[in-house]
Amino acid sequence: MSLRNIGIVYRKELTEALRDKRTLITTFLVPLLLIPVMGAGFTGVMSMVIGSAKKEKPKVMIVGGNDSPGVVEALKQNPRINVLPTAPDWKNRVIEKDIRAAVEIPGGFDKNLAKGDAGTIKIDIYGGELKSELAAGNIDGFLKEYRDSITARRLQANHLPAELLRPFQVKRQNIAPPEKEAGAILGGIIAYMLIFMCLNGAMHPAIDLTAGEKERGTMETILSSPVSRTHLVLGKFLLVLTASLITAMLMMFSVQVSTAALQKSHVLGEMAEEGEPAPQLALRPAAIASVIIMAVPLSVLFSAGLITIALFAKSHKEAQSYIAPLMFLVVIPAVAAMLPGVDLTPKLAVVPLLNVSLLCKELVTGEYHWNYIGLIFASTCVYAAGALFLAVKMFQRESVLFRS
Repeated sequence: MSLRNIGIVYRKELTEALRDKRTLITTFLVPLLLIPVMGAGFTGVMSMVIGSAKKEKPKVMIVGGNDSPGVVEALKQNPRINVLPTAPDWKNRVIEKDIRAAVEIPGGFDKNLAKGDAGTIKIDIYGGELKSELAAGNIDGFLKEYRDSITARRLQANHLPAELLRPFQVKRQNIAPPEKEAGAILGGIIAYMLIFMCLNGAMHPAIDLTAGEKERGTMETILSSPVSRTHLVLGKFLLVLTASLITAMLMMFSVQVSTAALQKSHVLGEMAEEGEPAPQLALRPAAIASVIIMAVPLSVLFSAGLITIALFAKSHKEAQSYIAPLMFLVVIPAVAAMLPGVDLTPKLAVVPLLNVSLLCKELVTGEYHWNYIGLIFASTCVYAAGALFLAVKMFQRESVLFRS
């Protein structure tokens, strides 16, 4: 094998790739702009929606309570909700979002409360709907304060200290380091974006260097050069690999810049729960470097696989139609790693793509399980070597290169 010949092919393809605007856009501009635009847009919209929902005075109906004026009047005096007259179709109005919640008060509530057995007040909401959930939180918090005030008055009437109501305090405290908190929030997202960007960065060069050559009629010219087909495909492969790795590195750089800018803004504070500190999104350089290292065999796998698939196509458009199903196959394991409860195990460590995605989540949090790292790196290298071997074999078949 001649490294000189491979280098000549690589430099030739690199020169042509740097003149191609589509390759430059997918390799450089997309990873640099996609993350900041998506991040700023998503956090901006979420901040606006959550801020608006928190400022809204939710409309609420009280169901029952005709014989319990005490609790009804207390709810009406709550400044954080707007109590509307009860309507017979209150359930439909909650579902249709005309009102945010309904409070069901059991019969004889005030009377039974004096006896110490008032029953249960139900808060009916539209589950999963943000404004309905916030309204329920307001009502729930107010009713707990109302319950505690009644208990405090009873203690006072019996000449007992109000401290008996709360003999101790409970306070949540975050002891996780910033990188682990960032990993819990960003780990799955970074893993997903890494897989997507490695694939996206390799896709256009792979199509252009195979199906594009056929469409332009230059494939025969290249094959007639005094360079073996193995050297030709390896030179083309290295160019595709370069584009994929550059895209992955620029994506991680973009994530680092975007998270640093987001941390300095007030958006995270607005999205945090009331009284809770804003989450920390600091990414350590070691975590970023580890993710980029794991991107190497992943990019090799994508580069060799895309070259093999695109080599069967006769035109750029046909190659895109062949690769489109691959996009869906890649998304499934990438999204699966973002689901809660999906953790790295010895069996999952040999599943292509899913293993790298799960490992990236661990690396971002600063966890380095070297046995899993070795197994995943080795298995991914085996898959990548198999894909590269197949690409070389396909490039040597006349029926594939000149398929009619």
